[in-house]
Amino acid sequence: MRLRALLADGCTPQQAWELFDSLPAVRVEEIITGRWRGAEVDTGHPWKGVLVESGWYGKQFDDADSVQPLLFSGPDGDIFPVDPRRVPLFLAGKVPVSTLRPVRRSLGVLRPLLRTRTPRARLRNLEFRGKSSAAMIYDDLPIIDVFRRVDADTLLGVMDKRGLAEPYFFTLFR
Repeated sequence: MRLRALLADGCTPQQAWELFDSLPAVRVEEIITGRWRGAEVDTGHPWKGVLVESGWYGKQFDDADSVQPLLFSGPDGDIFPVDPRRVPLFLAGKVPVSTLRPVRRSLGVLRPLLRTRTPRARLRNLEFRGKSSAAMIYDDLPIIDVFRRVDADTLLGVMDKRGLAEPYFFTLFR
């Protein structure tokens, strides 16, 4: 299937936008089902591999006002929510991805410093590129992740971050 190939094998940013725009909207109430596993879509973005190599697991949507935008998996397999304010996003795309492997191995030790126990984002239906669809709005960062439905258990997301020159696409699976 062409759609699956684009998501799995990568594509250009233009192809990702075409796919995103062709997909149906998804409503907030349809995605509030708890934990979603994340994966990046390779569009050649400068952040390629950054989240994955640092231990990113996905996101958790418990209700519209209780969202964990960043779940990470520690070396022991424990999945925990991270406070996005404690993630040095300014380094993304500026340091080699290989430098993140020690960070991932250290997540067990860093967990108490990174972990949050309170929700760090909200879900709202938001107009974006001509459709009203579910979007995750970070509480403390200028980031909105907008989602479209690939199928009943898969979402295509795009990070809309102030100052980010290129779109960062990712998928979520439940």
